[in-house]
Amino acid sequence: MSASDPQTATPTTETGGLSKKGLSAGTVGLIGAIVIGISCIAPAYTLTAALGPTVSAVGVQVPAIILVGFIPMLLVAFGYRELNRSMPDSGTSFTWAARAFGPWVGWMAGWGLVAATILVLSNLAGIAVDFLFLLIAQITQNESIADIAANPLVNVVVCLAFMAAATLVSYRDMQTTQKLQYVLVGFQVVVLLAFSIAAIVETVNGNGFDATPFDWSWFNPFAVSSFSSFAAGLSLSIFIFWGWDVTLTMNEETKDPDKTPGRAATVTVIAIVVLYLLLSVSLIMFAGVGDGEFGLGNPDIQDNVFFHLSGPILGPLAALVSLAVLTSSASSLQSTFVSPARTLLAMGHYGALPPAFAKVSPRFFTPGYATVVAAVVASGFYAVMRFVSENVLWDTITALGMMICFYYGLTAFACVWYFRKQWFDSARSFFFTLLFPLIGGVILAVLFVTTLVDSMNPDYGSGSQIFGLGLVFVLGVTVILVGVAIMIWQAIVRPDFFRGKTLGLDAPASLRRRRR
Repeated sequence: MSASDPQTATPTTETGGLSKKGLSAGTVGLIGAIVIGISCIAPAYTLTAALGPTVSAVGVQVPAIILVGFIPMLLVAFGYRELNRSMPDSGTSFTWAARAFGPWVGWMAGWGLVAATILVLSNLAGIAVDFLFLLIAQITQNESIADIAANPLVNVVVCLAFMAAATLVSYRDMQTTQKLQYVLVGFQVVVLLAFSIAAIVETVNGNGFDATPFDWSWFNPFAVSSFSSFAAGLSLSIFIFWGWDVTLTMNEETKDPDKTPGRAATVTVIAIVVLYLLLSVSLIMFAGVGDGEFGLGNPDIQDNVFFHLSGPILGPLAALVSLAVLTSSASSLQSTFVSPARTLLAMGHYGALPPAFAKVSPRFFTPGYATVVAAVVASGFYAVMRFVSENVLWDTITALGMMICFYYGLTAFACVWYFRKQWFDSARSFFFTLLFPLIGGVILAVLFVTTLVDSMNPDYGSGSQIFGLGLVFVLGVTVILVGVAIMIWQAIVRPDFFRGKTLGLDAPASLRRRRR
């Protein structure tokens, strides 16, 4: 079958094996995959919101916490790389978990990825709206303009416009996505690097707000005062590093699909941790961790640290930082469409969802139907939740942390089990197919259970509750139960997938070699 033939979007035989889906093969190189991965993580948007609260919890040990949080993501990324090397498929978590544990577990892994990414799309669009009006207010020096974003009708209309634009770009070929992301991500990274360097220079020149001399002890995780701070760091990693796996969902469209996606995932995670460390160190040096006007411990600036510090550090160029954060959320909005669309495509292709999801655009060779469905669901969710309650929207995003732990953890365990026959074939196999993904999966499983238990407390998240249970817990469990209900319905109307006819269990590579 030709990889570029849209008619190959539906399997024609019941072999239970992997097959092409009609996507445009060989259009994404290593650099393009890394750029899209960084875009999906959205470092400017993510860190400006996460830095302040982390400082409140651990003070100057933020770099240490970032390193601690980086560990499970890197360990899981190694597992993803090995699975992709053996089974490059756009379904990623869905396909790999199904091949390792069977169709039921695979379906839920796919649901975890789709639910998390589609609902995060709505959050990214909402953030883009907020920063658009903040930027206009900053440029015009009219603070009242920023308040316009609080109007639900205006907010939703502008949000839907962002969503429509991102959908249009995502619907087109991956080359269009790459070209746009080169510009958006390039600008974002350059501004963040300039921001960090300027903060260090201002501190060295004696112009820091609360100059704090650099100390290597900031990187010592054992200097973190309590286990709860460690737990906070690991939880933080779910949000500040999440998104790198988009590089794997493009594997059927990359050059050298056996190697490029895995390499891109590893490089993306490492590049992001270096950028986060540089930013956190430079801003701690400049502003300190106190609760003064520009101190990182000041709760009044913690929702948007970069915005408040950009003026003191960059002066007349401060608007560039706001533009970088807006660019970050907008570019991430567009690149985040890649993951759910291709997972839905794979689920439709293998008969786990209606065949309409397996449709590939005959012009652009992209999962057009799945992209539009993801956009409509995300837009509808945001519109409804924005009018019902802003707390519900934010609590839903918080609850999605459980879904992220869920499908990342399942994928890590899928790696361990799938390669069970070759754990001890070599030192490389031992570390990358057993030890590293197992540790990463266990850490994420512990975080999943911990969050599930803690969120039962009505005080968790926004403090909202239903029948005495925290809203975050109710929303997280509801997302999982909705997935179970849809899965059961699909098993009734589309039994072939759940009988292993379209995507069956697969023997590990070493075992297949022995059979030959």
